[in-house]
Amino acid sequence: MKNSPLYYSVGPLLYCPANRADIAASIQQEKFGTQYSLALCLEDTINDRFVAQAQEMLVCSIRQLHDAFGSRSFFMPKIFIRVRRPAQIKEILNSLGNSAEILTGFILPKFDLANADEYIRVTVEINQIPTKQYFIMPIMESPAIIDLNRRADVLYQIREKLKTVEKSVLNIRVGGNDLCHAFGFRRHKDESIHQILPVANIFADIITVFGTDYVISGPVWEYYSQKGWDLGLCKELSDDKLCGFTGKTVIHPNQIPHVNQAYAVSLEDLNDAKAILNWDKNDPSFVSASADRQRMNEYKTHANWAQKILFLSQIYGVKNPEP
Repeated sequence: MKNSPLYYSVGPLLYCPANRADIAASIQQEKFGTQYSLALCLEDTINDRFVAQAQEMLVCSIRQLHDAFGSRSFFMPKIFIRVRRPAQIKEILNSLGNSAEILTGFILPKFDLANADEYIRVTVEINQIPTKQYFIMPIMESPAIIDLNRRADVLYQIREKLKTVEKSVLNIRVGGNDLCHAFGFRRHKDESIHQILPVANIFADIITVFGTDYVISGPVWEYYSQKGWDLGLCKELSDDKLCGFTGKTVIHPNQIPHVNQAYAVSLEDLNDAKAILNWDKNDPSFVSASADRQRMNEYKTHANWAQKILFLSQIYGVKNPEP
């Protein structure tokens, strides 16, 4: 279990193609609000023939943001770059120079045994300077984890490899669309990805393997307009939370407030969490009724939940009580 609110703070991660020319201006104007993170993507959103051009535009955007942030005040989100290959990480950092200081880290797509060692080696190298830490967020979406005969072995081998850079792994992410693509699935706006059992079972295995050590973020939701899209998103967010995910990849600013609202904690949960974490260790009983006498609190079995609730309250706040 991660012991800092930092690992819970990515929240809604807004994906943006790295070749979007107006992204720096949009951030400075706070068009996306002040409670989100940003992923500049060089991978699936970019035509293979235009990657070099997109990378140049990305460098330009980061430099613009860096220069602007030094002269005026605006909300600077956590910024991640989704690369295509390990060597691209150092290429980008070398191109950015001092502007790289506003980066939070890198997203590693299709992370599996074939590329894990090289990604981990680069992660160690770029964190040699103690004054700046770059985080990584590996995405579990490789075809290797679909094979039921090999899945557990592959996931546990990946976990062992990541142990060497555990403090640098801000989140584990899942590639819902990539996994659905392998089967030819696509959910509609009134359907949750957790209803697609072949994919949901892969999610469950990822959470089983990584969930005790890492924060795992929920899959992308594709809908952002027309009637009912928001109800579908809220339903899937509820499923995400129940299944062990924290945060979500988003593809449109309309989705951001719904994710933040979903992870705000209830006052009842916060009160119970504080009571559990402040339990008198000399008390002969480690079980009692909650303050509102609705449920049982037990120190030994609810402490990890309580710590997570406290961290979430620090990041997302407390929901207004229902009338």
